[in-house]
Amino acid sequence: MKIVVDYEACEANAVCMGLAPEVFEVDDQDNLWVLTPEPPAELLDRVRHAVRSCPKAALSLVDE
Repeated sequence: MKIVVDYEACEANAVCMGLAPEVFEVDDQDNLWVLTPEPPAELLDRVRHAVRSCPKAALSLVDE
């Protein structure tokens, strides 16, 4: 699975970072960084939760 970000929609609310800080980071300039674009299996449940919780629906997961 790979994380895809729609940066046009993303408002850097940091909800994803709060749910999966190993995978997502929002810096001091309100930029979202995906630290682990292809998260390991043990993080997928948390990443899915973060994707579903994004207030702007800017995150998605795709199969490679």
